[in-house]
Amino acid sequence: MTKVGFVSLGCPKNLVDSEVMMGILAREGYELTPRADEAEILVVNTCSFIEAAQKESVDAILEMAEHKKFGAAKKLIVAGCLVERYRAQILQQVPEVDAVVGTGEVERIMEAVEGDLRVLPAQPPAFLYHDLTPRIITTPKHAAYIKIAEGCDHPCSFCIIPQLRGKFRSRRFESVIREAENLVAAGTREVTLIGQDTTSYGEDLGLRDGLAQLLARLSQVEDLLWVRFLYAYPNRVTQKLLDTLASSPRIARYMDMPLQHASRNVLARMKRGSHGDAFLKLLERIRTTIPEVSLRTSFIVGFPGETEVDFDELCDFVRVANLDWMGVFEYSDVDNAHSFTLDEKVDTELIADRRNRLMAIQKKISRANLRAKVKRLSGAPVLAVIEGPSNDNPLVWEARLEGMAPEIDGKLYLTDIELPTGEVAVPGDAARVEITKSDAYDIIGRVVEILPRPALRNPGAAIPGSPAAPVEKLHRIATGAPLRVLG
Repeated sequence: MTKVGFVSLGCPKNLVDSEVMMGILAREGYELTPRADEAEILVVNTCSFIEAAQKESVDAILEMAEHKKFGAAKKLIVAGCLVERYRAQILQQVPEVDAVVGTGEVERIMEAVEGDLRVLPAQPPAFLYHDLTPRIITTPKHAAYIKIAEGCDHPCSFCIIPQLRGKFRSRRFESVIREAENLVAAGTREVTLIGQDTTSYGEDLGLRDGLAQLLARLSQVEDLLWVRFLYAYPNRVTQKLLDTLASSPRIARYMDMPLQHASRNVLARMKRGSHGDAFLKLLERIRTTIPEVSLRTSFIVGFPGETEVDFDELCDFVRVANLDWMGVFEYSDVDNAHSFTLDEKVDTELIADRRNRLMAIQKKISRANLRAKVKRLSGAPVLAVIEGPSNDNPLVWEARLEGMAPEIDGKLYLTDIELPTGEVAVPGDAARVEITKSDAYDIIGRVVEILPRPALRNPGAAIPGSPAAPVEKLHRIATGAPLRVLG
């Protein structure tokens, strides 16, 4: 049986593409392996969103090329966003690459593996998987992503996602529901909906408040602990959506809404529009509608034309907004983005300094917020999902609260997972946890109650068409050295 190894880089949306390619190959009889030195076929699914991601992708391709020159690998395939930007250059400059698979050609992975899928006529990516598409879940069994839409129609001047992934297109409503039900039947407790702009879900299908409708329907799926969504676009956050988030305990009180900046001047140059005062009013409306909501955002510093006054305005906004979680990207030029042509570029050292200064402000805010949470929850156990032993410290376990999204937010470290009765928590358990301590981004606690575990109704496969193999084994495809999933 031919062995295939995957390296998947970038965001969860890219990870789902890798999982679909794995599913197609496994269905056709290929064996997935976590070891590059024994793989006969290597697939590198690349990211190209920012300069650092592009460099990481190139490094991964060159690393896997060494296995073709000196190891067991007979074929090297490059997939993903980097292909959409540099299809011809990859084939010309890295002779070890045998085939390329763009974001719109994911379902053609078999042609790349068994034939010679190389340069194709340029066309906008249009692929969109569905609930019957084979897919191998590489995340822990209890938490999975569902991509509900692909592509983007927003004109942000710093972004080339529309070029890399095509026009915005939503999956069919019932297809998403069926996929979620299949995942839960296989043991998934938490579903995270992803897309470049999930708040636009259904607009192209004629659905009004499509995301709100989808969340309301998913909240009825039995045995689902939480459903959350990532990447809300500010001007798409409707009162109907907020009311829906507040209506069900199964919908996580959490919102990831990238604001990108707070200065009217910078947002105009970004082709985003709006301004800090409007964002503050929106945040107030969100908090009023959804008590105890956790809010995450991301900003770009050093955008062309960003003055010290603009940056100060952003710092003041962060202090007032009092957000729970925040990420900061350093602006980098992308040659085919509109912002590449803008003047008044900011020095790279100054950009790094601004990022550090902004994160220092947020660190104080996060520390104060977590201290307040510990005080507020004193003596009141809170619901958490158990992740498993910590990679950072083998003496403790990790878990997440409702306000912590997988992989991007802080963690809950557990000093004790055993109850006085002798019952011990296992990965994927829902548990009541007593919070005892906090630092800048993480909290510490102990398990005081383990909630009943739902019976698996379909433990063999997460999605129809996927091979009936243990999810735990398949997860090691993404975590075993040297093949990995890098986010």
